[in-house]
Amino acid sequence: MEYSKLKLNEEKVFKDPVHRYVHVKDQVIWDLIGTKEFQRLRRIRQLGTTYLTFHGAEHSRLNHSLGVYEIVRRIVDDVFQGRPEWSQGERLLSLCAALLHDLGHGPFSHSFEKVFHLDHEHFTQEIILGDTEVNQVLSKVGSDFPKHVAEVIAKTYANKQVVSLISSQIDADRMDYLQRDAYFTGVSYGHFDMERILRVMRPREDQVVIKSSGMHAVEDYIMSRYQMYWQVYFHPVTRSAEVILTKILHRAKELHEQSYSFKYDPLHFYSLFEGNVLLADYLKLDEAVIMFYFQTWEEEDDPVLSDLCRRFMNRNLFKYAEFDPAKEYKKHSELEGLFKKAGIDPEYYLVVDSSSDLPYDFYRPGEEEERLPIHLQMPNNELRELSRQSDIVDAISGKRRTDHKLYYPADFLYDESSKRNIKRQIRSILELD
Repeated sequence: MEYSKLKLNEEKVFKDPVHRYVHVKDQVIWDLIGTKEFQRLRRIRQLGTTYLTFHGAEHSRLNHSLGVYEIVRRIVDDVFQGRPEWSQGERLLSLCAALLHDLGHGPFSHSFEKVFHLDHEHFTQEIILGDTEVNQVLSKVGSDFPKHVAEVIAKTYANKQVVSLISSQIDADRMDYLQRDAYFTGVSYGHFDMERILRVMRPREDQVVIKSSGMHAVEDYIMSRYQMYWQVYFHPVTRSAEVILTKILHRAKELHEQSYSFKYDPLHFYSLFEGNVLLADYLKLDEAVIMFYFQTWEEEDDPVLSDLCRRFMNRNLFKYAEFDPAKEYKKHSELEGLFKKAGIDPEYYLVVDSSSDLPYDFYRPGEEEERLPIHLQMPNNELRELSRQSDIVDAISGKRRTDHKLYYPADFLYDESSKRNIKRQIRSILELD
């Protein structure tokens, strides 16, 4: 039988805390799960440094990837099957793209991407199209199949219905991570009625729409996302850990550029330091590897690198203050000068961090980031954009919320063994005393 149509002799199930079970019937999906590139996702946390704030947030990218696959499987096998607007020939492509959509994420991915100018979506496509076990499985379906999977993930595939299943303002990716992250962090914000949303999803021309009778479930989903960003994803303690992590990577890179002699050769970092990251090098990186280096760097002679690594490993994080860069730039400049006088490098120990989120937006032609709106299908089959029907969504639609905080090591400022008067000035400006 043709490989794409091969079914397992017996359906496999994964027990899942969010969806109860993840069902696998297709040989292709089972083979993809068994590849070393997919199994690598076990060693990368879904939420990066969030485990230092919410101790339960230890779940992996693999957990999430299976969850997204399961949601898409339910949509294409239960909700869309038999509907004339949906091509059943796109089923396997949709399932593979859902399963593999996060394949290129690296350890603590967003920090690494910023410091080393990487793009996880680029590496996702490289894994799918390159000399990998994943590519070998996909190529058995058809010579063009890996290319189509990569196109769905890159949002360039011709059938936008398939793209919107895993990448839109209401997609399987978001529906899984909101519920999964809420479960593992122990918060109540991310819960919404996914069963209802799935029941009212409909394929329509080049998009997936929602029956108008399901509008309130979608409102709940939008508000869940809004709350999760500000209560979990942008939590100031998590951001503090992220700041320290970023500064560790910056410091290690700077030391390498200065020809510093590390006590333990940072072999896994050389391609990152030099901006020439090959796929084979990238696939060797996971969070266990990175944490090994952080642990060894605690013993380095460079005081900044060793201090930052000790802080990260032992959760001795920076404190923070509310900060408005537009209004308080003079205060920041004054603090920079005082930090230097106190012998505390402001480049690494006085950091402004900004968080920003746009919870929902309708399409604005010409904008750099195209955000496909959520459309409601009215009883007469007319489509209406969600915020035109919902007062709740209209109230937050298009409104970007931004938050700025100033991070610093409070313990340094209370150590009065040296520069006592200067540290008191700093504490006074930060209103610590």
